Amino acid sequence: MAGRSVIPVALLGLGTVGGGVYELFQRQKDQFFPKAGAIPMITRILVRDMKKPRPGVDPSLLTDRWEEIVGDPEIRIVIEVTGGIEPARTRILEALAAGKNVITANKDLMAEHGAELFAAAEKSGCDLLFEASVAGGIPIIRPMKQCLAGNNISEVMGIVNGTTNYILTRMSRDGMSFSDALKKAQELGYAEADPTADVEGTDAARKLAILSSIAFHSRVVLGDVHVEGISKITARDVAYARELGCCVKLLAVARSDGESIEARVHPMLIPAEHPLATVNDAFNAVFVHGDAVDDAMFLGRGAGALPTASAVLGDVIETVRNIRCHCTGRVGCTCYRQLPVKPVEDTSSRYFLRMQVEDRPGVLASVASVLGNNGVSIAQIIQKNRQGDSAEIVVITDTVLERHLRDSLAIFREMSMIREISAVIRVYG
Repeated sequence: MAGRSVIPVALLGLGTVGGGVYELFQRQKDQFFPKAGAIPMITRILVRDMKKPRPGVDPSLLTDRWEEIVGDPEIRIVIEVTGGIEPARTRILEALAAGKNVITANKDLMAEHGAELFAAAEKSGCDLLFEASVAGGIPIIRPMKQCLAGNNISEVMGIVNGTTNYILTRMSRDGMSFSDALKKAQELGYAEADPTADVEGTDAARKLAILSSIAFHSRVVLGDVHVEGISKITARDVAYARELGCCVKLLAVARSDGESIEARVHPMLIPAEHPLATVNDAFNAVFVHGDAVDDAMFLGRGAGALPTASAVLGDVIETVRNIRCHCTGRVGCTCYRQLPVKPVEDTSSRYFLRMQVEDRPGVLASVASVLGNNGVSIAQIIQKNRQGDSAEIVVITDTVLERHLRDSLAIFREMSMIREISAVIRVYG
């Protein structure tokens, strides 16, 4: 490496993602110089347990003392892949204050404390890059901040959680129940032992908060995103969707008219011909609509050690180039607007309703009357699956305000002829 500039790097965390980052560094070590004009080299790795065996990793690189990293003036780049809010937040702030560029895969942190971290990065003139925080190896953050910067983006919609997409794929393709599909996802390593953040939509909501902030240039945090998961989706819902020429996906949807933002994560019936309907198993995809580019879709593996490491290493190479050109911090926070986020009650959608009702004359007329009196127009109504004195009906509405649908549902719950509201799922379009 004589005559070639070396840029020392610290890696925080050597778990699944950290191990992938270390492996990819070794694969790419001979290509860094031609790609970036300098060689980033991991010189310190922060771990919690110094005694844990780590085959293939030089033990002299390991430390359990953060002070050795933040206090080392030679280290120019800090890669944070430990996850969670603390101590990651404090360490990133301290690294930026010490003049170190930061690359993170931490969606929790960026979704909730992005503004604070960007302010610290701007103050220090350092890079804060986070491509790996959304959709794993799929390039989406840099394309939105740079390649699509000439657009007014009005919609970002996507499948950004591989666990739920795998579960729904197995329910649709193989007729599995939710619980059986979840168990299979856990056996394959797609789902954690505690899958709550995935199946209840929180993971996707964090990613949508990040994407919305970038797309609409206005800060959106996790608490702004309306969240519904897939744990109540049944095989019957999936079968009905198929009959209607649709499939069920957990979608992250953000829209803006330039005056306000809506941001929500929930299951949705989407037409089989829509590009997102063909995104199956653990794959992710993000669909962007801009006034100049029209529609663009980004597809790939949204998780995993090496796909995520791919995004991290892309940020490393970008930062190395910026260090060489003395222009770190050149693309910082792009949230220059302050747009309100709509309450979900003020958003509009079409809906799929599945209900168990008394099987007698006049019930369908009563259902239609309640919906009509609350401003809900019916596009389609189906009655089938009679059992004893009960029948199952499915209603597809036209586009309505959420609050009007909720008013109708509140009345249905008080009607003795309505024995159960089995499903309420939004319909794309």
